[in-house]
Amino acid sequence: MDETAVFEQERPRLVRIAGRILRDHAEAEDIVQQAWLRLHSTETDIENLPGWLTTVTTRLCLDRLRATKAIPVADLAPASPTADPAEDLALADTVGIALQVVLDRLSPNERVAFVLHDSFGIDFPTIAAILGTTPAASRKLASRARGKVVPYDVERGRADWEIVDAFLLAAREGDFEQLLELLAPGVVVAGDEAAISAGTPARIAGRTAVASMFNGAAKAAVPVFIDGRPGAAWFQQGSPRVAFDFTVVDGAVHRIDFRGDQKLLDRIVRRKTVTIAGDQPSIK
Repeated sequence: MDETAVFEQERPRLVRIAGRILRDHAEAEDIVQQAWLRLHSTETDIENLPGWLTTVTTRLCLDRLRATKAIPVADLAPASPTADPAEDLALADTVGIALQVVLDRLSPNERVAFVLHDSFGIDFPTIAAILGTTPAASRKLASRARGKVVPYDVERGRADWEIVDAFLLAAREGDFEQLLELLAPGVVVAGDEAAISAGTPARIAGRTAVASMFNGAAKAAVPVFIDGRPGAAWFQQGSPRVAFDFTVVDGAVHRIDFRGDQKLLDRIVRRKTVTIAGDQPSIK
């Protein structure tokens, strides 16, 4: 596939990235066009063209943000409408109106790290390369940004499945600070007899201890419904072995029960999750 075909294939995703960083569809289109011009002016051999385009587009957005004079939040006008109503809907569903406004309170680096990671699932080593920093520093930028956004997110209200999925994502990616934010102070993890025999702990209590246990773990956990509640399960050879039964209260995880009882495992249902990957929301 030649460069033009690859660029046209990647264009919708690039516009969404630029649009969510800049909150202006017209500017996003302009940024992506600039990336196209840079592609045609470079003489370097590009091994990973989608990655190169993502990096160039994001850095152009950073330049635009840094060149823009900060505007007090109280004086902000509503974001410019996009040409496609579906784009407005996708943006509203992904970040919410309050989040669109609060993004303007973040530094350019915080904004880029937060949007790329939380909206597009881009890993921290890639974000670090774009920002010219370390993965650890980019993770802190995203966490700091998330901390500024959380009060607005709480006002909007988060569904239990959002909390569960955010917890699983933070566990897989080793985002210790995000795990702490999602756990209640008195959180407890407990296993039933069958789960303990499969290797889970009998009991762990306290936010720090639970976050430490899950930090970098749960990579094989699959989203499921457990008697109608959002949770997760560890599958082996296509069959569930241990269910992760979450108790979520007021946007925080208060308890996680590891359950290996076969009668319960027979009742769990794999659930579809909405994620932002590539150029548009997808259901898995």
